[in-house]
Amino acid sequence: MVKSTVSAWLRPSSWALEPEPSTFAPDSGWSNKDMDPVPPAKRTWTTLSYVAYWLSDATNPAAWELASTMLAVGLSWRQALPAIAVGHSVIAVMMVLNGTIGARLHIAFPVLNRSSFGFWFSYFSVISRVVLSMFWFGVQSFTGSECVYQMLKAIWPSLEHLPNHLSPGSNITTSGMMCYFLYWLIQLPFMLISPQRIRHLFLAKAIIVPPAWFAMLIWSFIKVPSSEGLFGQHTTLSGSELSWAWLSALNSALGIWSTLAVNIPDFTRYAKDERAQYVQIFIIPISLTLCGFIGIAVTSAGVVLYGQVLWDPLQLIDKWDNRAAAFFAAFSFLLATLGTNISANSLSAANDMTVLFPRYINIRRGQVICAILGGWALCPWEILATAQGFLAFMNGYSVFLGPFAGIMVTDYWLVHKGRVDVPSMYRPLGRYRYTYGFNWRAVLAILISVPPNMPGLINSINPKINVGNAVHLFDFAWLWGSTSASVVYYITSTLFPAKETFMPEAIIDEDESGSSIDDKSISHDVKGVEA
Repeated sequence: MVKSTVSAWLRPSSWALEPEPSTFAPDSGWSNKDMDPVPPAKRTWTTLSYVAYWLSDATNPAAWELASTMLAVGLSWRQALPAIAVGHSVIAVMMVLNGTIGARLHIAFPVLNRSSFGFWFSYFSVISRVVLSMFWFGVQSFTGSECVYQMLKAIWPSLEHLPNHLSPGSNITTSGMMCYFLYWLIQLPFMLISPQRIRHLFLAKAIIVPPAWFAMLIWSFIKVPSSEGLFGQHTTLSGSELSWAWLSALNSALGIWSTLAVNIPDFTRYAKDERAQYVQIFIIPISLTLCGFIGIAVTSAGVVLYGQVLWDPLQLIDKWDNRAAAFFAAFSFLLATLGTNISANSLSAANDMTVLFPRYINIRRGQVICAILGGWALCPWEILATAQGFLAFMNGYSVFLGPFAGIMVTDYWLVHKGRVDVPSMYRPLGRYRYTYGFNWRAVLAILISVPPNMPGLINSINPKINVGNAVHLFDFAWLWGSTSASVVYYITSTLFPAKETFMPEAIIDEDESGSSIDDKSISHDVKGVEA
């Protein structure tokens, strides 16, 4: 009996999703209801939803750590804050440009990406996004485990003396591993909430977390006068070293949200109308720069109080004697991490995985897979071991995502001017097949924009490998990648246009596609390919 049950579970057919008629795909093997355009009844996100979303995402430990690590590498607040403001202003523009596409067409990033990359080449960007989201999921989960540790230590101080049975070089202790597992268990149920309803978590986080952060800011100014802390802190760098460090800080500000700049259609497709998400152009730079200032101010106070740059806020909380304050501050960071990890990472990875295996994976299953692989297989405690490692991770994150975002924006707004064919994005042999499923213009743009950054990425991972001046290009990897990819893609698309992808008007519904090449013969051809 047990053997037959296990055998049944191991059969792929037992994991297949219940087939549903797809909106545009030839059959259920190419799409599922989580991939299809969002129906009007589920377009529930308003302007307030996006304000809450970004207030929620701004108050996350990574935004705090981004600012404080800039102090750790030698910048002063006078250099760090402009880098944060400029970086987030640039990324906000990209966010709205890509977000408007999702709000207008009501489709997710992995489907939309087919119109610029080609049906099969789009899988390269999707797989890259899945891997990167899983890495970032693990990093945020480790930060959440630090929150659990501080909360438990505030209740039971003896936890600090729990014997460590792990290797000293493993960058995590026995108590740390226990807390990581507890946070993973806390987080898992929230990953099973639908994208339409998860906005309520963002609202709750936006109400609870900012007051806690402002309380820490007030604490820092009371404990250390600004003349001794924030305003008394100066840079330790000069000349070209300062310039390259500032560019690297700017790139990190871009890199921290470079994933959402690519897959923001995953969330704007739920907008009531495209105007609802325009508020992002203001709320992103304002909220994230403010949170960066709080991180810098509190970290500067920590330098005076404790004699070291505690760029990780949980390490700062660890120094407090007031157990109640430590508990509630750590709880605010736990809630902050929880909301961000679900919205920016697990949901993003899950949306991508639905496209990779639509017959077997929906958003809920994709989130569970992300929790298992991203949470345990990628050892996030190694990434967060040092401030330099954290910034290197941020920069490395942007090497691929800058070009992805640049190509998508250029294709929709400049090349096709919004005239795209949504039904064809679901069909392997439709107008976005290009050349055997690859848009060679996008391939060329990636080949020109990504490889020049690889020497710098290698050096950031292993500084002992000398790559000469090539390391400096890596200091503005996102700007180089997005700009160079956009230029190459636009020039090649203009000189060698893919004529089959140009239309006089956008095709959103099946009824509009009477003149489209995606007719019944293509559906028949696709079934032949499957056979």
